[in-house]
Amino acid sequence: MKVKRSFAIFILLLIVAWTFQACKQSRTKLPRRSGQSSKTGWYYNDPKWGGFEVIDFTDQETGPGLVFIEGGTFVMGNPEQDITYSWDAMKRRVTISSYYMDETEVSNLDYREYLHWLARVFADYPMIYKKALPDTLVWRRPLAYNEPFVKYYFRYPAFNDYPVVGVTWVQANNYSSWRTDRVNEKLLIDAGVMEFDDQQSGPNNFNTEAYLAGQYEGQSKGALTDLEGNERHARLEDGILLPRYRLPTEAEWEFAAYALIGNTQDERISLGRIYPWNGHFLRNPDRAYRGLFLANFKRGRGDYMGVAGYLNDGYAPTAPVDAFWPNDYGLYNMAGNVNEWVLDVYRPLSYMDFDDFNPFRGNVFKTMVRNKDGTFVEKDSLGRMRYRLMGEDPSKYGSDMTAEDVKHELQRYNYHKADNRNYLDGDLASTIGPNWSPDQADEYKGTASMYNYKGFDDNHTGATSLISDESRVYKGGGWRDLPYWLVPGTRRFMDQNRSTDDIGFRCAMIHVGKPSSY
Repeated sequence: MKVKRSFAIFILLLIVAWTFQACKQSRTKLPRRSGQSSKTGWYYNDPKWGGFEVIDFTDQETGPGLVFIEGGTFVMGNPEQDITYSWDAMKRRVTISSYYMDETEVSNLDYREYLHWLARVFADYPMIYKKALPDTLVWRRPLAYNEPFVKYYFRYPAFNDYPVVGVTWVQANNYSSWRTDRVNEKLLIDAGVMEFDDQQSGPNNFNTEAYLAGQYEGQSKGALTDLEGNERHARLEDGILLPRYRLPTEAEWEFAAYALIGNTQDERISLGRIYPWNGHFLRNPDRAYRGLFLANFKRGRGDYMGVAGYLNDGYAPTAPVDAFWPNDYGLYNMAGNVNEWVLDVYRPLSYMDFDDFNPFRGNVFKTMVRNKDGTFVEKDSLGRMRYRLMGEDPSKYGSDMTAEDVKHELQRYNYHKADNRNYLDGDLASTIGPNWSPDQADEYKGTASMYNYKGFDDNHTGATSLISDESRVYKGGGWRDLPYWLVPGTRRFMDQNRSTDDIGFRCAMIHVGKPSSY
C-alpha cells in the first residue's frame, strides 16, 4: 500500500514538474544575437560579461492597412500653371526617406470602431466620445437639400466603406494615436507578452508610451525573459512594438501620390507626372475601361457624376475608399474623392525654407515630464504620459522639479532647430540661437510679428491674416473640386479645428532601418 502511495506521489510530482516546465517554455523567447562587441570585445547576451541583451532583428513588420513606400528624390511642387497666383508651391528637389502609407483613406467603419472603443473604455468620461465625433452638419449647404447625408452618411451601413468626413486635423491626429496603441497592444498579445484585457477603463487603458514607462500593467504576463530567466516587459529594443501611426507630411503625401516608381528604370525617371497616373488626361486609356474617369471629381459646374444611364465616375458625392484604380504604389484615391489632411503647418513660402531631406514644417518639441530622481510623473486621467514644452515649469504637471531646474534647456541649440513651426517668421527661436534664456521665452510671440500686426494706427490691433500656427495643409482634391486640385503638387490650408464634407485623411508611419524592400 505504501508503495502504491509513493508511486502516486511520484507521478503527481512528475505532472507538476512537467506543467511548470511547459509554462516556463511557453514564455516568449526573442531570438538573441550571438557574437561580441566590435568596440569592446565583450560578449553579447552573456550574464558573465555584463548581460547586455541584443535582439537578432531582421526588418520592421508592416502594420495593418499600410503599404511600403520606398523613398528617394523627386521634384516637389506644382508642375502646372498656378491658376490662383499664390506662388506657394514652387518646384524644388527634395529627398524622402522610406515610410509606410495607408492603402486607402480612413473609412466611416474604421472611424466608428474608434468611437466604439472610446465609448466603452471612457464610459465615465462622455466628453471624450463627444469630442471625437465627426461633424455631420458639414453636409449642410445654403439652398441645398443634403439632410439625408447629415443623418445617414456616417452611420448607415451602405456607407461603411466610404471615407469619413467632418473630421478636423486635431481629431485625425487623435485617431492616429489611438490606432498606434491598439496595433501595439495586439502585437504584444500575439507575442504572448500580454493577455487580452476587456476590462480596460478610464486611465487604465493600454497606452504604448505608458507601457514602456512602466505605468501600465493591465493583463501583462511579463512573458519575456531576461538572461537570468526572470520575466520582464517588452522594450523598444525588442522590435515588437511599431512606430506610431500619424498623418503623413506634405512631402510624404505628395511623393506617394505621384508614385514615380512606376516610371523609373535604373536611376532614371523616364516620365514625370501631372496626376498620380501618366498623361494629361483624366480618363482611362486602357481598352477595357477606355473613357472612364480615373478619379472622383467635379467635371464642371453642376456636373458631379455624369449623365443617368452612363454615370462615368459614378459617384456623387464620395466614392468607396478602394474605388477607381490604385497608383503605382498601390494607393487608392490619391487624387479626388476627398482631400486629405497632412501634418504640416501652412506657410506660403515654405518651399524657400524647407530642408531638402524630409522637408516638414510644424515641429514643436516637447519632453516627457520627470521628477528629480529621473522617474516619470504619474500619467494623466486618460492614461497618457504627460509632456511639457522645453523650458516649461515641470511642477505644473506634478513634478518635484521647478522652472529653475530646467532653465538650461532653452539654451540647447538643437532644441531651436527642432522647433521649426515659425522658422523665419519673425520668431525669436530662429534668430537668437543657443543663448536664448528663460526670460526671453516670455517674449516669444510665434507668428505674431509676421501675421498678426497693428492696423493703421497703434490703437487698432487684431488678426489680419487667415494664416496662423493652427493653419494646416490639405491636399489631393475632392469630389467638389475641379481637376486642377487633383494635381498632387497643389496645396491649400484650413484651420486645424475646422472640418468639411470633402476632407478626410489617411495615416502614415516611418520605416526604420534599410530604405529599400530588397
